[in-house]
Amino acid sequence: MKRYNFLPTLTCLFAMLLAFTNAWSQSATPGTYSLVVEGFDWGPAVNKVVLDMGESLSEPPGGEFTVSASRSTDLAEIPEALASGKRTVLSTYLSDASGNRTPDGSHLTLVLEVGPRLGLGSPFHYAQNEKVRGNFWVDYQVSVTHRPSLRTWNRQSGKIMPLVDRFDLTGKYEYAPGKQMSYAAYTPESGNGKKPLIIWLHGGGEGGTDPTIALLGNRAANYASEDIQVLFGGAHVLVPQAPTFWMNREGGGYTRGDAEDIYNEGLLALIKNYVADHADIDTDRVYVGGCSNGGYMSLKLLLKDPGYFAGAYISALAYHSEYLSDSQISSIRKVPIWFMHAKDDPVTKPEDTVVPVYNRLVAAGARNVHFSYFDHVVDITGIYGGPGFHYSGHWSWIYSHANIARHDLDGGPVLVDGRPVTVMEWLAAQEK
Repeated sequence: MKRYNFLPTLTCLFAMLLAFTNAWSQSATPGTYSLVVEGFDWGPAVNKVVLDMGESLSEPPGGEFTVSASRSTDLAEIPEALASGKRTVLSTYLSDASGNRTPDGSHLTLVLEVGPRLGLGSPFHYAQNEKVRGNFWVDYQVSVTHRPSLRTWNRQSGKIMPLVDRFDLTGKYEYAPGKQMSYAAYTPESGNGKKPLIIWLHGGGEGGTDPTIALLGNRAANYASEDIQVLFGGAHVLVPQAPTFWMNREGGGYTRGDAEDIYNEGLLALIKNYVADHADIDTDRVYVGGCSNGGYMSLKLLLKDPGYFAGAYISALAYHSEYLSDSQISSIRKVPIWFMHAKDDPVTKPEDTVVPVYNRLVAAGARNVHFSYFDHVVDITGIYGGPGFHYSGHWSWIYSHANIARHDLDGGPVLVDGRPVTVMEWLAAQEK
């Protein structure tokens, strides 16, 4: 039997591959990358990195990519474990510069592991001190290395926020002399007829002058997603931002309804001014909702002008029932409202807020008021533990943004024309 010696051939192939790899790595200076930031149930995360490969590729390079991340700020101290470390790469694919998958291209997208317990993945940090109050952006940097070639990417060229980038982030409204309120606004694609307006009011940790905080801190940008927009036939989305926090009372500190806050008049003026400036908004379909601080303010706006809003969706209500008079309750009994709250909410305790408010509305004759009352706020994706994984009981807004609240207080489905609906399907059906 004749024997063949494959060693010279294999050696030649290996030498060619090594020469190609060395040529690629030696000719390439450190490359640039863009971060992809998206909102999740627990908050924002850097879930992808888009690498500029500098040449057109027909398939992703083989071999491992390593990603080192760092989070820094001069506004607060970041714990060492959350300041720097390795990120896990789940997969890679060829893409365009925005991270959209393509059959070939000059960019490579790395998909990174994210999760509610992976704090290193967050581009936000939460702190309360003399410099900052609540959530804020950190300086988020990565260094990427392709292990076989030792090629690196360590210069950030941009930040991609897939849903947030659909919003106009430049909105400013002067609600008092020398005082401005920032807001983000989404305009639906043009079509026949007028469009409804969805208003979202953020929680206590998302105030300031950067509306991206309000859009990502509670995943509110999801109201511009196709899954929700289609239910309304396209809708404007308005996300105002309190300079501090919605429950800020005169002289500082919180009101829970026992005193006037400093923003409700200016906010209502902002909303009405925005509607007046957009002739395509259907004034019979203006909806307001929010969480915690924003839940308080949503109820406050209903009390100020009960006939203006066609419906409300409120999670983690922070308005205390004891500060609502019977006449105030009666004034909003005809406003369609859907409350969402968790029984184990440690911040806006339901026995002080939503439970008595709901019961009083029903007793006053409210016929279109609903209440989804959850035992816990759980992982709705099933990825991080499902029903066995509990978020803070305060985070009931998760069920609103994901549009999966569907049951009333008695455990039965909420119905519209005899059909079971989700909270956003119900909201879309409301009209003055």
